[in-house]
Order: sequence, then C-alpha cells, then structure tokens
Amino acid sequence: MSNLIVERDLHVVRITVNRPDKLNALNGEVLRALGDAIAGLDQDPTVRAVVLTGAGDKAFVAGADIAAMAQMTPVEARAFADLGHRLGALIEGAHFPLIAAVNGFALGGGCELALCCDFIYASDRAKLGQPEVGLGILPGFGGTQRLARRIGPARARELCMTGDLLGAQDALRIGLVNVVVPHADLLAKSTEVAKRIATRAPLAVTAVKRAILRGADAPLATGNELEAASFASLFGSQDQREGMRAFVEKREATFEGR
Repeated sequence: MSNLIVERDLHVVRITVNRPDKLNALNGEVLRALGDAIAGLDQDPTVRAVVLTGAGDKAFVAGADIAAMAQMTPVEARAFADLGHRLGALIEGAHFPLIAAVNGFALGGGCELALCCDFIYASDRAKLGQPEVGLGILPGFGGTQRLARRIGPARARELCMTGDLLGAQDALRIGLVNVVVPHADLLAKSTEVAKRIATRAPLAVTAVKRAILRGADAPLATGNELEAASFASLFGSQDQREGMRAFVEKREATFEGR
C-alpha cells in the first residue's frame, strides 16, 4: 500500500495518506487502500485509537483526484461515489475512534474524509471546505449529509453552495473542528489524545461511539433506550469490574477489552 503509511505504537495506529506530490488526492486506489486498512484494523481488538493524516506539509487530503474524475461517465462516477461511501461507513462502524489530524488542505473529498472521523483536530494552517460546485458537481462522499449534521443545515448549505473555504479558526468557531493547534504540534496533540483514549476501557469507548452515532438521528426516547441497553450490557464485562475495583482501591485500572 504505497499510497498509505501505517504505523503502530502499542494500541494506537497512525495512517498517513501518502501522495504528497498530488496533495494526497483521493483516487480509486487510495479509497480502496484506506477502506481495506480500516477493515483490517477493525478485526484487531487490540487497536484502540487511530490518527488519520496526510503526508507532507500542505495537505491532509486536498480532495478527490480531479484528473481521474474528469472523464468519468455517470456510471463510473456512481461507482467512485460508492467507494467513498464504503470508506465512510467503515470509519464510522469501526470499533475504535479515529481522529482526523488536518495538517493543511481538507477540501472536497478530504473534508468529507475528515467528517467521517469521530473528531477533527486542525493545524492553524488548515483550510476546509466543499468547493465541488465550482467543478459542476456536488459533494459525493457524504459531505452534504455529514456536514449538515455537524454544523447545521443552514451553514452546510452556505458552504456547499458557495464553495467557500474556511480557515482553521472559522472552522473552529462553527464547530466543524474540535480544536486548533500550532502546525508543529498537530501530530503530537492528536497522538497524545489517541493514547489517552487507549488507556480507557475499550468496550466502553466503542459503546460511546456507537450510541452517539446511532442515536444522532433517532428520537430522544429511542436514543436513551439505546444508551440504557449499552450501559447495562457493560456490567457483564471484565473491564467494568476492573474499572470499579480500581476506583475503590485508588489505583489505575488496567483494561483488556473483555
């Protein structure tokens, strides 16, 4: 997978999209490689958090590969969109959280990729947006849907209809990103948070991810029922017993994901 760099430090994995000469643009090969990497990691219960970023100093992912898209037929475009949606579903369905470390441009498909992740940390040099209308198309990897859910329909319409780009501080102001850090500190900050998550009870972290995702579009009563069922089920886990025992004994818990 020359288009990806996958590095592991105990329970934390860093995935780097590695096409810096193309500003890490997404083509079919990269989408398939990313999907396969996420699916493979999801089979490993010892993976507890993933940081996703882009190679080089300019871009997280500058967008989909326009040169590859330019001659697509509608049938080919639908297949390309399906690859993007498959990747988004794999990221959202993974048992571990993913942190998007946006180190530069995250435009079009790159912004959509970040939106699939559980949260977004941005460099102070980051630029985010959905500029597809300037190419005669609209976002095709879930951008209209996830962006509206994250920042609200009115702001999502404005960004997707104008194609305007947001700097990091403006993205923070409207809730598109979670935090903005100095460019040189981005990977350290993202990795530090991933490692902190990795010390928490893995089954509980997974349950949090799924409860929030599945409850986001459900009526409140349905979401609360989902939460209560997940809460109760964790009382059958070894991690719950270890966590509460460690609290009573005033020591750090050691979680095994069981």
